[in-house]
Amino acid sequence: MLRHSGVPYWRLSGGYFAYFAVIGALVPYLNPYFKLLGCTPAQIGLLTGALVAGRIVSPTLWGWIADHHGGRMRVVRVSFLLSLVSFLPMLWITTYAPALVVMLVFGFLWSASLPQFEAVTFNHLGDSTEAYTRIRVWGSISFIVTVVALGWIFERTGLTPLPAVLVGLLAAATVMSLYTPDRRVPHPRPARMHLARVLGQPKVAALLAVCLLTQVSYGPYYNFYTIYLEEHGYARGVVGQLWALGVAAEVLLFLVMHRLLPWMPLRLLMLLSIAATTVRWLLIAGFVQWLFVLVLAQLLHAISFGMQHVAAVQFIHRYFTGRHQGRGQALYSSVAYGVGGAAGALSSGYLWEGRGPVWTFTAASLLCVLAFAIAWRWLEGAPQLRPDPV
Repeated sequence: MLRHSGVPYWRLSGGYFAYFAVIGALVPYLNPYFKLLGCTPAQIGLLTGALVAGRIVSPTLWGWIADHHGGRMRVVRVSFLLSLVSFLPMLWITTYAPALVVMLVFGFLWSASLPQFEAVTFNHLGDSTEAYTRIRVWGSISFIVTVVALGWIFERTGLTPLPAVLVGLLAAATVMSLYTPDRRVPHPRPARMHLARVLGQPKVAALLAVCLLTQVSYGPYYNFYTIYLEEHGYARGVVGQLWALGVAAEVLLFLVMHRLLPWMPLRLLMLLSIAATTVRWLLIAGFVQWLFVLVLAQLLHAISFGMQHVAAVQFIHRYFTGRHQGRGQALYSSVAYGVGGAAGALSSGYLWEGRGPVWTFTAASLLCVLAFAIAWRWLEGAPQLRPDPV
């Protein structure tokens, strides 16, 4: 068993649990909170874009610091602590402009943590990378618990307590990070010299392009899914349960993923995930009035998000070896969740306001069609278990 193999299973799992508890409060409920403050769809898009824009620069910057000076968990702890401090003004802010400033600063600081924590996890796992999902699954479980609990609470209290809830969750994540041990793996010195060669490979460029496009397509979902359903008469508790259902499906996938990885090519996993994402956005666009169709769309989250994330981090772990490990995970975060997330947030806000939800989700599905074509043409068929040194 993993927990008896020298891997600090529960402390790594606890780190994911704490991180994704914060995400479980941010993603479904922050934009409805901004709507409560009187923000327009375009302003909500800008606020979310500001929140995720930090991922463009922050993970790479902190990844470089961690790679050159070590101490990845130190970066995670500093990120959590400063994120907590930067978010405190939201306890008093009630207007758009100061909220935008807080989202910019908070997003920059918060974005430093997860890529380095991912690298720490893989360093602890060593060659047993297929066991990653058995640790990461606790992040998904945390998301479910948080979304359902807050949905039930906010249905009774309204969204006014959200900033205080987030401050409490950020404080808990900061404390939890103190108990997660770092692990430094010695790397051959020559590996430092060839990062440009890694980035120059068509398969690496294709992987980053695919992740970028699919994350852009998530813009309307992350920005407006809760608002969209509430406008069609769904209660906040039901909306929270739909969010949780998607992640529950992801949990089930994570529980079996370690058995699939040794024999299913990563390219196939990526293609399946993109196809599922395309179908998912079309279902949400055209059948919002049918609850059972929304349930089906949320069940697709296991494949559309969970399977793609696992495939992507495995690709990154195999392409970026040695001292490049932290920068590889940071680059993935910067390109996909930073550039892709910001572009998705901004474009979906303006499309939602100008063309409406159906066209916005349909446009998202078209981006996935392009991502599928790139993955089909340029992603390699079946990466070997451990790549040759670059």
